[in-house]
Order: sequence, then structure tokens, then C-alpha cells
Amino acid sequence: MASTTEPHLALGDVAARQLANAQKTAPTMLSISPRWLVHLLPWVGVEAGIYRLNKVRDESRVLTACSQRDERDLPETFVDYDATPREYYLSSVTTVVDVHTRVSDLYSHPYDQIKQQLRLAIETIKERQESELLNNDDYGILTNAAPGQRIKTLAGPPTPDDLDELIKLVWKEPAFFLAHPSAIAAFGREATRRGVPPATVSVFGSPVLTWRGIPLVPSNKLEIKDGKTSVLLLRTGESRQGVIGLYQPSASGEDGLGLSVKFMGINRKAISSYLISLYCSAAILTDDAVGVLENVEVDNYHEYDYAYRS
Repeated sequence: MASTTEPHLALGDVAARQLANAQKTAPTMLSISPRWLVHLLPWVGVEAGIYRLNKVRDESRVLTACSQRDERDLPETFVDYDATPREYYLSSVTTVVDVHTRVSDLYSHPYDQIKQQLRLAIETIKERQESELLNNDDYGILTNAAPGQRIKTLAGPPTPDDLDELIKLVWKEPAFFLAHPSAIAAFGREATRRGVPPATVSVFGSPVLTWRGIPLVPSNKLEIKDGKTSVLLLRTGESRQGVIGLYQPSASGEDGLGLSVKFMGINRKAISSYLISLYCSAAILTDDAVGVLENVEVDNYHEYDYAYRS
């Protein structure tokens, strides 16, 4: 029986690929985000691992006088300090990366297996760091916001009026809003519906919506639960009595801000291990440095009537 397969007239693709080198990318991860909160926070080195936040006990007792034209005694006063100030301790986000020496020896071209394993593990740790800066039970910015600095939306979706109320709470040199991307999109819909579409500004080369000139910085570390989330407004910096990040400077094996990478050795199974640690915390220096808009609905949409010209 004759074959029905037609003979090749030229070299085929499948055979030709045996002599070709595939162009490879470095490994990618869906979870990697811009982590703008980490970039926008001012960071203060804590060499001893402890940051003590000193405060004045009773500010109303500080007395002053203005334009006295007689010879009455000047007021005498002093500024008393809190005898038991809060102390912040650095916490760590840690993991151990294991790579078999046979794998790293044989399969490290064009990409070094150890470097890529460390890079992806560090990216994961930094993502966890941003989440902890917001949500950690001890030092998280969202969890430590003062009760008097928390407000609820007027009607559910985030409106320009709601963000203006946040600005009233954090009116002393506000730096940026922080919100889930879905919350920012919801605010854009509400502002556009009211005829005041938000302007944009460039943040690290990316366009970001603004309100009253203040950037709305996105972070997916703000949880959405039952279609609701929170929007934050922050003032930052020690000199402004705002929010700061804390890190361990000059750590052994330092490989970035508060990041340490240490080689732990090779075991009897020929597996090399690397310890990755990131030491960090955050502090809100005064209560009015953070405002929180709660119960923000992100699933509200509007129908628009469009008139088309024939």
C-alpha cells in the first residue's frame, strides 16, 4: 500500500528547532506588585532593634502669653513627657531557600539557578512585608489607626465628598491616599459621574489618579471582604510627625533595606541552603497622621445614556 504522506520539499520546522536555541526569559511571578507603600514611606534605621516613640503627656498644660503691656509675671510652664512611651520592635519575614548543588552546577546557563531562586524568594518576602506594614496586628498602619481617625462612607461607594472628609482628618501636609485598585476604580466612576473626573500624575513612571492634588496610590494588600474595603490617607516622615517605616541597618549579609541573605552551608544530601530575612516595622508618630475611610463599596456601577449622531 502506497504511503499518503507527501515528501518534504525543504527542512521542516520541527527538525530545524533541534539546532535552534530558544530565547528564554527569567522566571516571572504573578504576585509581584509595584509595592509603592514601601517606596513612598520614609525609612528610619533602628540599630538596636527598638524604636521608642516619646510623646507629651498633657499638651494643654503648656502656657504662653501674648503682647503683655504691663508688668505681670510671665507664665511658668514645662512640657511633661509620657513616662511609659510605646516601643516598637522590629519583626522579621523569613524563609530558607534550598537548591541542590547538582541543579545549580548543571542548569545555570543562561540564568543562574541560585540567583533566580533567591530573587523570587526575595520578591515574595517583600510582598509579605508590604502586607504586614498595613495589616500586622502589632504595628500595621491600618490596624493601629486611631478610632477618632476612622470614618465611614456617606453612601457606600467612595465619592469625592468621602475623600474630602479624609482630607479634613489628615489636613497637615497629607502625602498620599492608599487604596485597593478596585477602590480607586470605584472612586473614578463616582467622580466621573459627578462631572469631576480625577486628574493623573506620574508616580515612578506610572500614571496614578489624584484627588485635590493628592495621589491615589494602589496596593492590593488592602483586603476586599464582601465587596467592601478601606481607603487610607497618610502623612509621612519623622519631621512631619507622620508615618515611618523602621528597618535594621548594616545587618550581616545585607542585601537591601533591612534585607539579609546568608549562606547556611551544604548538607550531606548536597543541598545548599540560604537564609533570607527582612527586618521591618512601622510607626504612626501622631494620631492625626492616618485617616481611614471604612466600608468602601467597590462593586457599584452606573448606566450612562449616550447620544450618538447619525
